[in-house]
Amino acid sequence: MQSSRGRLRVRELKLAFIGFGTVAQGCARHIVNNRQRLEQEHGFRCKVVAISDPAKGSLLNLNEGIDLEQALQHVNERKTLEDLNGKTGLCSTETIAASHADVLVEATWTNLENGEPGLSHIIAALEGGMDVATSNKGPIALAFKKLTNLAKSKGRQLRFESTVMSGTPLLNLREFCLSGSKIRALRGILNGTTNYILTEMGEGRSYSEALRRAQELGYAEADPSGDVEAHDPAAKITILANALMEADLDFKRVEKEGITRIEMKDVEKAIEDGRVLKLIASAHRNERGQVEASVKPTLLPETDTLAHVGGVMNALQISMDTQPDVTIIGPGAGGDSAGYGLLVDILTIHRMRLNAKLVE
Repeated sequence: MQSSRGRLRVRELKLAFIGFGTVAQGCARHIVNNRQRLEQEHGFRCKVVAISDPAKGSLLNLNEGIDLEQALQHVNERKTLEDLNGKTGLCSTETIAASHADVLVEATWTNLENGEPGLSHIIAALEGGMDVATSNKGPIALAFKKLTNLAKSKGRQLRFESTVMSGTPLLNLREFCLSGSKIRALRGILNGTTNYILTEMGEGRSYSEALRRAQELGYAEADPSGDVEAHDPAAKITILANALMEADLDFKRVEKEGITRIEMKDVEKAIEDGRVLKLIASAHRNERGQVEASVKPTLLPETDTLAHVGGVMNALQISMDTQPDVTIIGPGAGGDSAGYGLLVDILTIHRMRLNAKLVE
């Protein structure tokens, strides 16, 4: 097989999906829709050997693999995966152990109290010799050092691009595009729900009306507390600080102030003063060299790039020692976007495995 870069070696990876909600389905759709291009341009072929989801059922098929297109159709029709061909009835940890997969795609719900069940899933996969791609913020925000040390000790990869800003390229920049630089500070808009609400308030809508519109459009959950009380962006700045700045930041020590106390008079006063009110997550090194982080409403001058990031868009400004600040702007949520972030991680794992084979 030829490409513009020479002959590609095609290698098949066995994937196990734990959690098959919006994000995992987005990843699956990208694989199904781009199967031929992924093989031709990246030498990537996959066989999905397991899927496990508490609401959609579990399925294990080691021989033929699971028809991913059929699985997507089943869940879209609100049918259980256990109607398809394969072994059923396994819990998630049993599925991981029985799958013998090369890569665990962990996309279960985010728990910022203790990281479960995703934390146990990732540990089980790494200890079982699997690489991991996850969209789950909980384990990465709460146990970054533990998990990265475990991955290193096992010679395995742990990748989590879509935990921050979904599929917008960000975390991989440090490894591949910003190498040789020291990141001094980070600041950004890391939550689409709160950014949408503040944008709407800037256009004259009250907090309650803006929140209701966000919920109607699917930007906010029925219980929006994780967003509006700043827990979600606090988790994301923790991940960024630890992954990009080599910090040892504790999520629970990040200063958090949400937007629930902001009133129309605050927004109107900001506009009168030529400023824009945004929920800004930031991390910087203090005089002792330690990284500190916070999330809080901040008045920005209209000349600030972040002041013009509206709606559900996210942005991160990276300050480093090698060149002026770099700002990344893109979608921060959505199944297809976050699913693309998972696919990027799977392809990176695939490429690293191919490179390791070439070295052997």
